[in-house]
Amino acid sequence: MKSAAQIVLPALLALLAEPALAEECRYVDWMTYEGVTVSHLPDHSAYLYQTSHAAIDADGAPNAYNPSNTGLDFNANAGLPNHWHNVIAADPQDPSKPFVQTSGEFAGYYVSKSTLQNPHGAANDPATYADAHIIPYLVFPGNFNRASGTGLMGDLGIAINRSSGRTSSFIVADIGNASDRLGEMSVALAEALSGQKANPRNGAGAPMGETLYIVFPKSSRQHPPQWPLSREAIDRDAQALLTSAGGLAAAEACR
Repeated sequence: MKSAAQIVLPALLALLAEPALAEECRYVDWMTYEGVTVSHLPDHSAYLYQTSHAAIDADGAPNAYNPSNTGLDFNANAGLPNHWHNVIAADPQDPSKPFVQTSGEFAGYYVSKSTLQNPHGAANDPATYADAHIIPYLVFPGNFNRASGTGLMGDLGIAINRSSGRTSSFIVADIGNASDRLGEMSVALAEALSGQKANPRNGAGAPMGETLYIVFPKSSRQHPPQWPLSREAIDRDAQALLTSAGGLAAAEACR
């Protein structure tokens, strides 16, 4: 007569030898935006999309733009010389002119704005905005931002670059032009995903290949942005939301 160990051990070994059941995709197709398929969870707590398009945004960085056009990005990308009010803070003494910082590390630079702002911050204080050089943030194209269900400024997410294998949390912090494509991000997010220094002027250092973005719409209501923004808080809250949405494996099963 076989012992219990003689019966259980072979069965256990056989079980371990069986391949693990593949994670099933729980996301369902939702819409197509500029040729990119966007899928969401049935409860709308998360949605995802994947694109190879990547553009680098410097908005919100205190050294993004200056009168000499030697900042992180070209002044033309801020709408200078005539259409800058959405990107650069106005001089409170003369609102027809951009405000130039008078002190601090970046004295002589304009104050570049991000759409996400500290509601209690001064308009001409660089600390009021999401610094693109420090904060990993995602940019919503204007038309995408206006679409129902895409979320709010301050929402959180996770990005995974398929080529580099690098992963980063992010906050949604800026709105681009109406017809822009999905895939624009801050300098900090580009560097986190590529592992290289990113240059908004020529696109160098942007993540190559496909990047998967997971966004948690309206998560800013559950995790409102705390100022000053910190990468640590963004990462902590985004990771908690990812776990609640089934983890990374549930998202990657869809691609």
